[in-house]
Amino acid sequence: MGMQEGSVESPVKLTEAEEEIGIGRRARRAYSFDDVALVPGEYTINPEDVDISSRCGGLALGIPFLAAAMDSVVDPEFAFALWKAGGLAVLNLLGLQTRYKNPEEALERIRKAPLEEATSIIQSVYQAPVQEVFIVERIRAMKKRGMPVAVSLTPLKALEWAGVAEEAGADLLFIQSTVTSHFHYTRQGKSLSIARLTEESKIPVIVGNCVSYPVAIELMRQGVEGVLVGVGPGAACTTRMVTGVGVPQVTATADVAAARDAYFQESGRYVPVITDGGMRTGGDVAKAFAAGADLVMMGSVFARTEESPGKGFHWGMATSDPLLPRGARIYVGLEGSLQKVLFGPANREDGTLNLVGALKNAMGLCGARTIPEMHRVNLVISPSLPSEGKYHQLFQRIGSGK
Repeated sequence: MGMQEGSVESPVKLTEAEEEIGIGRRARRAYSFDDVALVPGEYTINPEDVDISSRCGGLALGIPFLAAAMDSVVDPEFAFALWKAGGLAVLNLLGLQTRYKNPEEALERIRKAPLEEATSIIQSVYQAPVQEVFIVERIRAMKKRGMPVAVSLTPLKALEWAGVAEEAGADLLFIQSTVTSHFHYTRQGKSLSIARLTEESKIPVIVGNCVSYPVAIELMRQGVEGVLVGVGPGAACTTRMVTGVGVPQVTATADVAAARDAYFQESGRYVPVITDGGMRTGGDVAKAFAAGADLVMMGSVFARTEESPGKGFHWGMATSDPLLPRGARIYVGLEGSLQKVLFGPANREDGTLNLVGALKNAMGLCGARTIPEMHRVNLVISPSLPSEGKYHQLFQRIGSGK
């Protein structure tokens, strides 16, 4: 829309949700976890009396936490540990676990790489081809331990490996790309039809990542069993820096949750929303659920555990791209066991430990007995809330270098 001749005022009539960023250009304000806060409920509930169970692709989970399909986070051993704790880990079928008979040697090269060489070493390590025999071996070994197996593929590679994973015994299939749309145009051969995949697949298909209402509702109409939300918020992801693309997680989650609710009214089928990335503390997790999430997927949080393959190092799924890496290897440190990160006891006051306890306390304070009730908790815009009245805490952290 152009400016009217002779006019010195913006010709654009702004809606309540939009602001002018230049003549003829509008932008909608969007919010991240640090921008909002939860409003306490009119009544409160004992944290021990709230129910945080959820479902993912038909699987009942005791805790609504998924571990991201990243080589620094998930291997078969970690997947088993998280399953015993009540959550679910997703194994990357295009990662080191399916490229090497002994992935530990490749993991060690990445962990020991000097900072300035980390990306190039990761690119080199990931040049080894994915092998069908290792896909089958990993899935079958996990199934033998009595756990459900969730696996991840990109849309392009799903055409090649989805059937193999299903035959090997996978229970859930995640299709993940930097940005997922319901229609993809290419002159370079076949592209994946989500509708056809969900129709032909014998196991539930969960798709991501998206950040908008129209894409989310169309994916739901194409039969997906879950939608992942998030473009670029992860601690090791540089998509927003490299491409400038992304939407803050609170707004993205709320928009996709609105699509879920509209689709439920339309079809009677409830499709879970999974907020993927950008959460570091219990407060972030609680805000994700208040924004509309049914489950959350985390990477760096679990990379800090002793059970993780990264052992305190963490890198993005797109770090290995040979032409345009959109991830980095970072050191997130080791905080202790998975049990400590999830259930405590916490010996830090920054909200990064005992995430289950933090979520239950937040729900109790807001009067939410279940995850669906958490969706109705009131939010306020409050970017200053984390620092309000916290001068001495902030000064102490700055002075100690934390």
